[in-house]
Amino acid sequence: MRIVLLSTAAIALSGCSWLGLGGYNGNSYGQYAGHSAGHHGTYQTQQQAKPCGNCNSLARWNVEGGVGADFLAGGDFIKAGQSIGGGTTLNEINNTSAFEVGERADLGVSYALNPNRKVLLNGYVSQYDGERQEIGTRGTDLLKGDLDDYEAYGLEVGLRQYFLPKAVPVLKSVRPYVEGRLGAARIDDIGLTNVQSTTVNGVSTDLADIDLYDSGWTPTGAGLIGVETPLFDRMTLGLETGVRYNGDLDSAGSFIQGDSGNKWSVPVSLRGRYRF
Repeated sequence: MRIVLLSTAAIALSGCSWLGLGGYNGNSYGQYAGHSAGHHGTYQTQQQAKPCGNCNSLARWNVEGGVGADFLAGGDFIKAGQSIGGGTTLNEINNTSAFEVGERADLGVSYALNPNRKVLLNGYVSQYDGERQEIGTRGTDLLKGDLDDYEAYGLEVGLRQYFLPKAVPVLKSVRPYVEGRLGAARIDDIGLTNVQSTTVNGVSTDLADIDLYDSGWTPTGAGLIGVETPLFDRMTLGLETGVRYNGDLDSAGSFIQGDSGNKWSVPVSLRGRYRF
């Protein structure tokens, strides 16, 4: 539900341009970036049209939103050799096999320090559907169960640096950027449901659910690259990717030791930004 709400907000953000809210005027994309996407003279002349020293005319405040997919790239959901007692030993499980491709939506604000640099504050939600796992063994019996979904919400602060594509004048309307983010995420508890123990003869017995990780906060970080281009009025549209990291999860009890539950992923997001 949180993803649906933020996705709706991001789409509504794009809709501002269709309603004719705002205009280029003194805050046009070309002036803001130090160059124009259109036909207002040479590239070098446009660069000099709005010196950085006149930053008071910039559209400093922005509302930003995005939706996209998050492809799991690594991290140990459970390391090999972990035990939960009662003769039960857990298999090593990587995040790429534990969960499906995730969904992510975010919404936030950014503030322009100068024409090519922004600081931002961003909230997000994400979800990865859990898979049925061959979780481990109890004596000679095989244990299987359905992993709960990996659900998270968090807050990030970041710094974005834009670059002008001087080497490719035909791309004057495109602004590439790099971005770094740090933050924290709260992860909902994760366990196993529909647990079954199967003997070597194929006889299955239903068992109680197994708790693996408690809900809690983990540190997050991201290194991102992307491109933006003007769409309508004060609206820009962008495509973004990079690498994200989530820290270790809190074990439900003391049976999972060491660095387990951390997650690496590669996001691909469609982003919208509206300048005030």
